[in-house]
Amino acid sequence: QVQLVESGGGLVQAGGSLRLSCAASGTIFSIESMAWYRQAPGKQRDMVASITNGGNTNYADSVKGRFSISMDNAKDTVYLQMNSLKPEDTAAYYCNALIRTPFLRTYWGQGTQVTVSS
Repeated sequence: QVQLVESGGGLVQAGGSLRLSCAASGTIFSIESMAWYRQAPGKQRDMVASITNGGNTNYADSVKGRFSISMDNAKDTVYLQMNSLKPEDTAAYYCNALIRTPFLRTYWGQGTQVTVSS
């Protein structure tokens, strides 16, 4: 059984920073990629940033230059450094991982709330 546990959400003023963490645990053969998604009330869940185990990254246009994703392969943990936060970044943030156990499938975390006040 694989679990993803997120941490680091909270309330911050516009222009501030937060760092989200997501740790994978359980019977893991390998992690192919990890990502962060977000979902605001009444909206669909969208990809924010992703990273492969080789270090290739991808970002949504709305966060380029402000957010940075990184992965610690030794700790099976992904981070999302969020700078210059805006009220429109307010959402529940979900960790996503493509993990081989040895069966390859996608896992989701429970989510962590990020609220940016103006």
